[in-house]
Formats: sequence, C-alpha cells, structure tokens
Amino acid sequence: MFRSKHPRDIFNEIKWRFDLSKCIIYYIHRGAPGDIKVVNGSMIKSIEKSFLVLQGIVEDAYIPYHRITRIDYEGKTVFDRKTLKKPDPNIIIRDINQNI
Repeated sequence: MFRSKHPRDIFNEIKWRFDLSKCIIYYIHRGAPGDIKVVNGSMIKSIEKSFLVLQGIVEDAYIPYHRITRIDYEGKTVFDRKTLKKPDPNIIIRDINQNI
C-alpha cells in the first residue's frame, strides 16, 4: 500500500493520496503514560523536513521523526519502528570475506 519506509514520506503519501485524519500517530513523549503519546492525523498542521508539526490548543508541537514509533492508517499499522529490519552483521561479514 505505502511505498516508503520513512515516517515523513509516509505522511506525505497519506496527505496527497489518502486522508491524514484516518491515521493514528504514536510518538515518544517523556512524561506521558508509558512515555508514548497517541494523536489523530487530523492534528497534523504541516509536514516539515525534520519534524512533524501538530496543532496544539495553546501552542504547536514539533515532533522530530525519530520520535515517531508507529503510524496506523485505517486500523492497519503502516510503520512500526520496532519491526524495521536491521542488516544481519553475519551476512555483511560473510560478503566481505568472500571478496578477500
């Protein structure tokens, strides 16, 4: 469904192809229960290069993309930082050794 793996690109894709109000954003917020805050996509004011701007009651909140842990769209998880695959160091070492 979504082509990108980076939160900023996912938000832009939802903004231009779908509906931001149908997404739920989970991000690290120190002091919140479990240090995670959950907001609706309708709170997105703008999608900047390094952070997401959420419309606040008193003032806007600037959320760096590295703090976003999960994005759900229409009840399906489209981004989850915990499940992002990291390179297997054994494969990298094996590939390097094969070239020697």
